Amino acid sequence: MNLQPTINGELIRIAPSSEEDREVLFAVASDRLIWEQHPAHDRWQRPVFDALFNAGIESGGALTVRDVATNEVIGSSRYYAWTPAEQHVSIGCTYLARRCWGGTYNHELKRLMLQHAFNFVERVWFHIEVKNHRSRRAIATVGGKLSHEVPSDPSFSGWATAYYYIDRSSWLRR
Repeated sequence: MNLQPTINGELIRIAPSSEEDREVLFAVASDRLIWEQHPAHDRWQRPVFDALFNAGIESGGALTVRDVATNEVIGSSRYYAWTPAEQHVSIGCTYLARRCWGGTYNHELKRLMLQHAFNFVERVWFHIEVKNHRSRRAIATVGGKLSHEVPSDPSFSGWATAYYYIDRSSWLRR
């Protein structure tokens, strides 16, 4: 599976993140309100953002999201935890500029990433902090089903994590 595809949509273009994207992504991520429902609510701070950015680059799945109309960088997402034997991958670490909130941009981002992933896998996972109601609603609108919650998840810094999934078969029936 190509974890860093270039994908063009009507509203956005997704492309592999690189070191050249660090400053423009930090400009987007420096908005405190983006992180208010996230357990790492301090990602707007430079050192915390840099750790997130570095982890994304090291993961080999980090993606930069641009507005097609303006070519402006509006956010980031990534593929991670690809398990070829089980035909699963995860999508997460997504953030978008507040002007892009409200469903349309995020919906297209998830749709494009899911379409790409389902060329290679049977299931896509989303890991969302339990109290992040905005993200939980957003994933439900694209067809995410709640599998389970882990109250103190060691895989995610001890945060209470809700596990959502979408299977290829249900995605193709939409």
